[in-house]
Amino acid sequence: MAVNKTDAEPWREHFAHPGSWELALPPLTLAEMFGEAAAKYPGRPLVDFLGRRYRFAELHAEAAAFAKGLQQLEIGKGDRVGLYLPNVPIYVSAYFGAAMAGATLVNFSPLYTAQELAAQVADSGTRLLVTLNSAALLPTALEVQRSSSLETLVVGSLGAMLPLTKRLLLAVLGRKAITAIPVQSGVLHWEAVLAKGVPAPVEIDPETDLALLQYTGGTTGTPKGAMLTHQNITANARQVNALDPQAGKRDVIVGVLPLFHVFANVSVLNRTVINGGCIAMLPRFDAGQALKTLERVRATAFPGVPTMYQALLDHPRAAKTDFSSLRVCISGGAPLPLPLKQRFEALSGARLVEGYGLTETSGVVSCNPYEGEERPGTIGQPLAATRVRLLDREDPTRDAARGEPGELAIQGPQVMQGYWQRPDAAAGAFAQRDDGPWLRTGDVATIDPQGYISIVDRIKDMIAVGGFKVFPSQVEAVLEEHPGVKEVLVIGVPEERLGEVPRAYVTLRDGAGVDGPALRDWLNARIGKHERVDSVVVRESLPKTMIGKLDRKALREELAKEV
Repeated sequence: MAVNKTDAEPWREHFAHPGSWELALPPLTLAEMFGEAAAKYPGRPLVDFLGRRYRFAELHAEAAAFAKGLQQLEIGKGDRVGLYLPNVPIYVSAYFGAAMAGATLVNFSPLYTAQELAAQVADSGTRLLVTLNSAALLPTALEVQRSSSLETLVVGSLGAMLPLTKRLLLAVLGRKAITAIPVQSGVLHWEAVLAKGVPAPVEIDPETDLALLQYTGGTTGTPKGAMLTHQNITANARQVNALDPQAGKRDVIVGVLPLFHVFANVSVLNRTVINGGCIAMLPRFDAGQALKTLERVRATAFPGVPTMYQALLDHPRAAKTDFSSLRVCISGGAPLPLPLKQRFEALSGARLVEGYGLTETSGVVSCNPYEGEERPGTIGQPLAATRVRLLDREDPTRDAARGEPGELAIQGPQVMQGYWQRPDAAAGAFAQRDDGPWLRTGDVATIDPQGYISIVDRIKDMIAVGGFKVFPSQVEAVLEEHPGVKEVLVIGVPEERLGEVPRAYVTLRDGAGVDGPALRDWLNARIGKHERVDSVVVRESLPKTMIGKLDRKALREELAKEV
């Protein structure tokens, strides 16, 4: 069952954004996108970094200087330039500057160990890496530069990017957050790379030339580099911007999601550039600082993951925060529990909508509408120019039976070209049909008559209980309804007679007054016999990924070590 604008599906008549299926998405490079925005909004602030503002024209000029500097280092079209950075202003300049030079960007998580960073530097063939003189980053980057094929390390100064008052505070504290930049071969200061003059023009085909290698989180094995073209990224930014009925009006977004992650890359950075907005940039998530920033800049939007919204609610400052400027918050990365959505909306007065995307789709596939009818518990409707269909879970060459769950598959301008140097993995990621390849998501879904998509579960997370399929997310959704439960993960554990059975791991709210056995009995009375858990294990915390979503894979690995 394919869902697209030519089908006679009744939900097409109710689509939240009339006419958006005809959204024009002409080929566009990242450099062109940024250049057009800088020309249109030169004096507007693009970044507010802890109180210091950087205008569009200022960051565009710095990006051009970085591009010129790369060209002088003989780095050009097709060469890989890595960003090993938290959310700081030079991320923007380096990101767009590399694109101007025709280089392919590679995002690296600041949480990577030297071993993880070295592995991805080698896999991607990164020649130059941009990092920060942070004690958490520079030693790791130097170790990789010494022991790998990485040719050049470019180091930015955190102090130089801060407002004057915070710069003075950093000096008073003994500069504990930063480290000296060594004088040695292959290590350059950020300012030393910036070059005067206009970078030489580079001919780029937006639809075939790669802008970004975005590595997957490795939830299904070794991380793979999704190959994203300029058009993949700029199209998705335009698709996301088209979601907002108030696009073009005052736009100040709290940028605490890490820009190295695909969700923030499109939904925070690139769509804000297109819309002429401002990113109130924070280097890491701290609930108190996020609330202060939201209030200080009078933010209109706050994208995040569910655990971030929970942390905001739990913070003592939340009840005293003025949320009146906030219009919409976009939740992604993990299912949004309905009780959490309701509590956050009641506190903030803003709409909290759930969306869905993948590394392989440049960021976003679908979202609930910002205004009008939404369907809590769903991931909303497909973005403009995006087609979805449900494949048979056992045989992806066939569609799922009408009305039955199936594996969600995607076609659209945001879908990747494949995996870097992994043709076999790329072949397995697509289902070939008469109308072209469809990206297989690995997520089991249903689609209602109005086109709202519900994710039932991950195919790989399904638990086989004596021949019955159990979806962990369905069990989790029931347990989340208990007022004492804060977070929950359900996984399968071995069982001699049935093969495996579900087991729940939870954290509790303060004063919950309930224990594991009581939660087990409460839960099992509300779910099917084959779904019943053997126990509910109460923990102080549950593992989370680098962007803060609950990490089922890490939980399994923790438990395996305990056996």
